Amino acid sequence: MPGFVIEYHRPSGDRRVYQFPGETGHQDALAFRLELEGQRSDPDWEIASLNTDSLATLQKTHARYFTGRELQHA
Repeated sequence: MPGFVIEYHRPSGDRRVYQFPGETGHQDALAFRLELEGQRSDPDWEIASLNTDSLATLQKTHARYFTGRELQHA
């Protein structure tokens, strides 16, 4: 199942979305989330790993993560 990682800046609503396609996407997303969590230094950034069939579904089920601007990946 595909997986997604969202870095979400709580004060501004800005985000970075990473997509991990394929059968192991959910596992790859979780591993990446744990890597980001280990590097996080700013508590205003929330990091979420989510499994769903598509970005469109994710935007419907987790709309709060899509209120701000899409930022470039670091």
